[in-house]
Amino acid sequence: MNDIRKASPTSHSYFSQRLRLHYLDWGNPSAPHVLLIHGVQDHCHSWDWVSHELCTDYHLIVPDLRGHGDSEWVKGSAYSHLDYIYDLVQLIHQEGLEPVNIIAHSMGGTIACLLAGIYPEKVSSLISVEGIGGIPGWYYENRHPQDVIRSWINNTRALAGRTPKRYDSQSDAFKRMQKSNPHLSEDQARHLSIHGSNRNEDGTYSWKFDNYTHSWGPYGLSFKDMTRLWEKIDCPTLLINARQGFDHRTGQNDTQKYFKHSELIDIDNAGHWLHHDQFDEFITATRNFLSQNAR
Repeated sequence: MNDIRKASPTSHSYFSQRLRLHYLDWGNPSAPHVLLIHGVQDHCHSWDWVSHELCTDYHLIVPDLRGHGDSEWVKGSAYSHLDYIYDLVQLIHQEGLEPVNIIAHSMGGTIACLLAGIYPEKVSSLISVEGIGGIPGWYYENRHPQDVIRSWINNTRALAGRTPKRYDSQSDAFKRMQKSNPHLSEDQARHLSIHGSNRNEDGTYSWKFDNYTHSWGPYGLSFKDMTRLWEKIDCPTLLINARQGFDHRTGQNDTQKYFKHSELIDIDNAGHWLHHDQFDEFITATRNFLSQNAR
């Protein structure tokens, strides 16, 4: 893994639904465009090591999703998949990225697969890394609407009274990052905690993401609707999962059949953040795929 301190992306903002949203541009604008999308409660700098490896061959745009990193928080609790998709479509449109290649992790993989099904003409290739694949009955299916809506209200109300965790020092935040993912090296954990936290007025540190990103709206796309959108994806698709990762990833539970131009790779000795845990294997698979499909 290369020393990411040698890289020098530029920081930019754009607006979507009156929110100021942040992204990094790693230069090389004449090369094929690649959009890298992080997961929930993560941030754009999670892709720094990958970006350093790819920026000489591709034009990399790496956003902070709404409520994450250096992007604005929503007034309310609008952090649905469709809101994230709207923001990304705005970014693609405003920056003239179409057609774009997408690499996305976790929830980012979920919204990337939906985006590619909604706008297949906008996406040249797609890599979903431990993307949340959805299962029949997830979230609210097979539950009474009264229970669904009451649960959402109660959970959101609880978040309103939840005080963001404060760490006495950057070192304490770093230790928490290491504990959350034991696969991370010391340098990785330190880099991610520095870019993922803010210093509070009293000198303590808190994570940058909005607590309301824990709140899902009471309703969203059904599993059936998700699979119908996956079937609309028309670009080459690489699904990369970790053998020690989370359950219900895209490609698991017989879901690969909905992706008509797809390949599935399982990487061993890696957890959910496999692009950190097995970087060399991940970047080799990514480079090989992009060299054949990116445009």
